[in-house]
Amino acid sequence: MEVSSITKTVTLLVLICSTFTTLALGQGNRGGGGGTRVGFYRSTCPQAESLVQSAVETAVRANPTIAPGLLRMFFHDCFINGCDASILIEGPSTEKSARPNSLLRGFDVIDAAKSQLETTCPGVVSCADIVALAARDSVVLVSRDVCRLISYSYMFN
Repeated sequence: MEVSSITKTVTLLVLICSTFTTLALGQGNRGGGGGTRVGFYRSTCPQAESLVQSAVETAVRANPTIAPGLLRMFFHDCFINGCDASILIEGPSTEKSARPNSLLRGFDVIDAAKSQLETTCPGVVSCADIVALAARDSVVLVSRDVCRLISYSYMFN
């Protein structure tokens, strides 16, 4: 019974996180704007999504606790004035240095993805989109693991 309760809780959390990420990625569609969507950079930087995904996978493999950190960073970025990557700006009076954001993690993952993207397609992919894509990819990675765990637990119940 305990595994079933944990499984339901984890599944619910993954669904909530996935929904939040999906809604945030579509935020730019209000008012007729293009907004980020799967394939948004297909013509201007075809490798954009795979480069971000690769950076996230590498980081999560090295430290699995980075995945929720990326989602939390995305939430904190979007919370104040929308998803604008202002969480990445360094300085004494910035969102990044604000007390509630002092424990955010994953900035190195965003930096790694941005570095790869700037080498491949300079000046094309926005930092806000990198943060959003990294959050999405972290949720997908965790979701895969949760699905494997759920399948495994059902095999032995």
